[in-house]
Amino acid sequence: MTKLVEWLVGVTAVLVSWAVVSFDLLDLSLPEAYREVALPMPLYLLVSFGCYSLATVGYRVATFNDCEDAAKELQGQIKEAKEDLRKKGLKF
Repeated sequence: MTKLVEWLVGVTAVLVSWAVVSFDLLDLSLPEAYREVALPMPLYLLVSFGCYSLATVGYRVATFNDCEDAAKELQGQIKEAKEDLRKKGLKF
């Protein structure tokens, strides 16, 4: 099963559960408090996912590794490319 199918099955299960509880589709006679909590649940999940995403991106940016050797190698390659282009008549 691909990751997309796994996500779609999970999202479908959550949406079906939410719809059953929110709109009492199976006549389960759940207390009104369950409906009051279930109705805004997609909004809560969306906000939670946004906070998690923001925290993850912030953490990854804060712990980003600096590769000084690769940077020096890249600068050298850029200089070589510029010199080669100058020899071929390109002006910067």
